[in-house]
Amino acid sequence: MELFLSKLSTFGNALPGDITQGLIWGVLAIGVFITYKILDFADLTVDGSLGLGGVVAVVLITNGVPVPLAMFIAFLAGCAAGFVTAFFNTALGIPGILSGILTQLALYSVYLDINGKANAPVSVDKYPLVLSSRFVTAGNASADIIKTVGTALIFVVCIIAVLYWFFGTEYGMAIRATGCNSNLSKAEGINTKRTTIVTLVISNGLVGLSGALLAQYQGFADVNMGRGAIVIGLASVIIGMVLGEVILRKHFNFIAKLSFTSLGAIIYFVVLRIVMLIGLSTDNTKLFSAVIVAVFLAVPYLQKQSRASFAKAGKRSEESLGAGKESV
Repeated sequence: MELFLSKLSTFGNALPGDITQGLIWGVLAIGVFITYKILDFADLTVDGSLGLGGVVAVVLITNGVPVPLAMFIAFLAGCAAGFVTAFFNTALGIPGILSGILTQLALYSVYLDINGKANAPVSVDKYPLVLSSRFVTAGNASADIIKTVGTALIFVVCIIAVLYWFFGTEYGMAIRATGCNSNLSKAEGINTKRTTIVTLVISNGLVGLSGALLAQYQGFADVNMGRGAIVIGLASVIIGMVLGEVILRKHFNFIAKLSFTSLGAIIYFVVLRIVMLIGLSTDNTKLFSAVIVAVFLAVPYLQKQSRASFAKAGKRSEESLGAGKESV
């Protein structure tokens, strides 16, 4: 009983930090949602653009650049990474997955060129950082915890609001049409290459911004901080989509999808915390992420299979009843 209460207390103390991390990664997850769900483009640039945004923000902040400006430049750095991937794909004809891998690989060297070493520390004691994990640890004042979680939440809400407006415009609808049916979009006069470029730029810009927030939160940027980021992003998107469809059903509209994507990131980190408290080693977090993605990817498919089997069974029973009536 004492062990259970101890773990419950540990979970409660860690919850604000997990929620904050979930919101930060939720920005990345929204970027992944844009390419994966809207454009139907498997973009693996994410693993590189997250670290790029982090190191750009840290290097600029430690060199005296105001934090908001450093974060904006980190966003632009992510946009540049997305543009490179889009250029490989649209101008050179390289498949989308391979384009992302090439950019991701190149960004590893770009990171080292910017920073000169694998790790770039930044301290909340010296710089007015937007977020810091120090403020959401046990023993901190509730005002600091609320401020930190609230700041991360404001970023997510503002991003969702801007994207909801943008994808409701004529050009945003053109991007959504490109993802639904590229050939039909071309026939309707939509420049699908341009919409692909714009989407990848926006997506990786958000990932770069997420990297800037994450680097401030954890107090450093690292060359490997983006490793496996696409898996966490996909897990967040898939968890959000499955939960949204279950809870909202027919009312699961576009803004709800964006919101549930960020919620999926929070759930991911909360569940990860629970599993770690149960006894999972931190060395197995990537394995756990892969398992989560596999499970939630399989759920929609298994649902369709079960519905199809029920439909076939119903059809067979109707046919057998009809045959019985004819024989009578």
